[in-house]
Amino acid sequence: MIKTAIVGATGYTGSELVRLLYNHPDVEIQMITSESRKGEPFSAVHPHFEGLVDHVLQPASAVLETELDMVFLALPHGVSMDYVKGYQSAKFNVVDLSGDFRLSSPEVYEAWYKKDHTHPKGFEDAVYGLPELHSAAIEKSSLVANPGCYPTSAILGLAPLIEAGWVDPAHVIVDSKSGITGAGIKAKPTTHYSNVSDNFKAYGLKSHRHTVEIQEQLSGLRPEPLQVQFTPHLLPVDRGILSTIYTTPIREEVSDQALRKLYEDFYADAPFVRLRKTPPTLKDVRSSNFCDIFTTYDERTNRIITLAAIDNLVKGAAGQAMQNMNLQFGLPETRGFVSLPLNP
Repeated sequence: MIKTAIVGATGYTGSELVRLLYNHPDVEIQMITSESRKGEPFSAVHPHFEGLVDHVLQPASAVLETELDMVFLALPHGVSMDYVKGYQSAKFNVVDLSGDFRLSSPEVYEAWYKKDHTHPKGFEDAVYGLPELHSAAIEKSSLVANPGCYPTSAILGLAPLIEAGWVDPAHVIVDSKSGITGAGIKAKPTTHYSNVSDNFKAYGLKSHRHTVEIQEQLSGLRPEPLQVQFTPHLLPVDRGILSTIYTTPIREEVSDQALRKLYEDFYADAPFVRLRKTPPTLKDVRSSNFCDIFTTYDERTNRIITLAAIDNLVKGAAGQAMQNMNLQFGLPETRGFVSLPLNP
């Protein structure tokens, strides 16, 4: 059994990790931590686990006093880095679900996150945890930087086109919509029910930190400079991301059939990418680790339109983290994923 701890399990991502790991046949949840709720049962924080997961919440310091194989860090940006630094001599593997080690350098991180980075060495050790692109490196890594939710949908939607050199890398538009859980569990004025319900808004125009994450990962597929226009939006739903991606082809012949073949070849060994014949919806992937992709060519505008749908809490966070753990421990990527999409 893989002895596992979840650090910071009182938020949405931590709760989702518990839900998924609970059903994993090779995992034993040894410890769940919370600084603000330590001493209380986990089910007191998340009542839907009553009678199922009643672990008493521990302080994070107890992690180094426990025999563990795997630690998930479900902590805010700017906090995880200190834990990774403190764990660098430990024997367990780490999957960090924050953005602290997703980028190429501490300088890039500080420019986009507006925070000082306290553990630059972590960038040398961390592997970007998108299995569809980096499975071989993830298998060998003890520190995985779990991707952001928006970048997961955008990168998976774009990767075949960028690697093949089919589109103009200077004109890539990613228009993404996310459910409210992407904003985290702590209440903010912008996430109050009265501001979200029956409403729809764009945010982070021109400067959202996921922009550079998308650009850096896609730039690794082709040598040409890449520029992404990324605009996120907040939907009045609890979970899910739908990204609509616009690109301009630079090859002479483009068709729906050729696009289908390109994506089928690229994702031939990707069990969680489903290529759809019709545009996907959020409920098609709800509570699952799937990324559903649909792509088509618009002859009138000479643009390729690609849609990618994920559950932001699963493939966009906890599910991808468990997928990365499976790779680290030599298990099939699909091991432990027993839930089908929940629709309606």
